[in-house]
Amino acid sequence: MSAFEASSSSSTSRPITAVAWASNSSTCPSHFSLINQTEEGASANFSRGFGLKSGYYLCYSRDLSGGMVVTDVQVISDKETIPHGYCYIPEYLEHKASVGKKKRICVRIVPVGSVTTAVLELRLTIKNRTMLQQYTCLGDTNGFVVWCLKGPISTPAPQAKPRKVSLEMRNLSIDGTGPPQPLKPSNFPAGPTKVSRRRTNLDSNKAMDGDSGNHSNIYGITAMDGVPFSLHPKFESQSNTQVSIGTLCDVRIKSVQDIENEYNYTFTVEEQAAKRIRPLMTTS
Repeated sequence: MSAFEASSSSSTSRPITAVAWASNSSTCPSHFSLINQTEEGASANFSRGFGLKSGYYLCYSRDLSGGMVVTDVQVISDKETIPHGYCYIPEYLEHKASVGKKKRICVRIVPVGSVTTAVLELRLTIKNRTMLQQYTCLGDTNGFVVWCLKGPISTPAPQAKPRKVSLEMRNLSIDGTGPPQPLKPSNFPAGPTKVSRRRTNLDSNKAMDGDSGNHSNIYGITAMDGVPFSLHPKFESQSNTQVSIGTLCDVRIKSVQDIENEYNYTFTVEEQAAKRIRPLMTTS
């Protein structure tokens, strides 16, 4: 695949969610893709040299199950401080294998819903050989140049969680068509578990009187049932008197300052009492 084809096809691909080092395809995680060749077709083994039995490759993942995406990749030297919000990429290496520390790769990973642009592709070229159009040059390490392509991403729509709906709720009609369903006995409010002796006698007397008009609220009887409502004569005489408009006009509405002045209290007595020095107890 040429550089132009790679850049045009990556604009529609999913974003990269993780970057890592791996010794080979066996140590590379299953959801990662190993970059085993450069754009020129050469081996992308970062531990190049005569007699080396083990090396390491760059790999990346597009698994969105973690809800995170890579928004930036940087190549920094061992003398540079890692930027804020970045982390070094993990290593999936064989036993006793190691990654060079002179230059290291770090990434910035954020939640997918918080950004609209992320890293879409990672490419490798041999140093001073090829220039990739539309790609950003991140730097060189171990004779390879690391390139990345950034682009817009679409935020996945949130999936609604299924809700448990009872059978009674499913039978309800939003349109209101059809006759109303009768109230089931299970929907009636449960009565108290304990009934007093006096209330039991009242229920028995009411049943003996033949009052069959309303038996649905037999537990609603209180001590005030049957007592007529009437005002005390003191208040009844006051309610019959008419208040003139002139009396209402004489009512003075006090401001906040008037209320403060009227009920102002300086607490002088309490302050003097608090300042008094208690006599010291002398020991003989």
